[in-house]
Amino acid sequence: MVINILMSTYNGERFLAEQIDSIRRQTVTEWNLLIRDDGSSDATPGIIQRYVEMDSRIHFINAQERVNFGVIKNFYTLLKHSRADFYFFSDQDDIWLDNKLEVTLKEAQRYDQTKPLLVYTDLKIVDQELNVLHESMIKTQSDHANTELVQELTENTVTGGTAMINSALADLWTSYEDLLMHDWYLALVAAAMGNLVYINQPTELYRQHESNVLGARTWSKRMKNWLSPHKLVEKYWWLIESSQTQARFLLDLDLTDEKRKLVEAFVSVLDKPLLERIATLKNFKLRKNRAFHTLVFRSLIITKFGYRSK
Repeated sequence: MVINILMSTYNGERFLAEQIDSIRRQTVTEWNLLIRDDGSSDATPGIIQRYVEMDSRIHFINAQERVNFGVIKNFYTLLKHSRADFYFFSDQDDIWLDNKLEVTLKEAQRYDQTKPLLVYTDLKIVDQELNVLHESMIKTQSDHANTELVQELTENTVTGGTAMINSALADLWTSYEDLLMHDWYLALVAAAMGNLVYINQPTELYRQHESNVLGARTWSKRMKNWLSPHKLVEKYWWLIESSQTQARFLLDLDLTDEKRKLVEAFVSVLDKPLLERIATLKNFKLRKNRAFHTLVFRSLIITKFGYRSK
């Protein structure tokens, strides 16, 4: 069994060593850690090189170049670098619990590997000193974890750092353009073509700090949104339209008739007259994970309040 762990780094000198150490402590010991640095200006490349010299399982795939790709292209490049049976995604500033690989791989073995598979878990939110802020990110932020396509179309609950995909799913990732995030897109493909699986236990400590590219929702972030309602509406519309753009890529896959109709309904709902928009939301049960967010989502779709057609 070949296991590739994919890590994208960028100016991560502060916490990177701790994360690599947590990977090296895994109870499953046969793996490859592939790291691509995205043009760091701090000591990150030197830290990576030190671990490469220390551990033959660790590989710095762009040690001689410093081109900035952005996080999605960076992970895509890592995925396509060498073939594996299973691929795990890793952030640079979290801490993996010692049995993360073991727990995830055990669950993965229950599924047909000829079908696309994504397995993900819960995670604990911690501060910079690893003090636990929330025991469960899923319960704190999303109410429940998504395992069905209709859920994942409108809201992502997969945190990339907890995710593992098999080779069948990796083969279906053929482009990185116009994606909201790689973890969301891969979750959509898994739900549409195979299995999206959630394990209800934390396997990592998600470090919340001021430099997170995409952090957990905090009250300070929420307050900033509510203090600028016009910007909040713009943000909602950006998310709706971007998720529709991302979902359109699913129509290039060999979907069942039922799932194709669902995706088509979601990506075209704004093109329909008022009564058809209402019927589409009802018939296909398009919604968010929490009641309030569902109310906002459906109200915007129905009224088109603040919508600016492209």
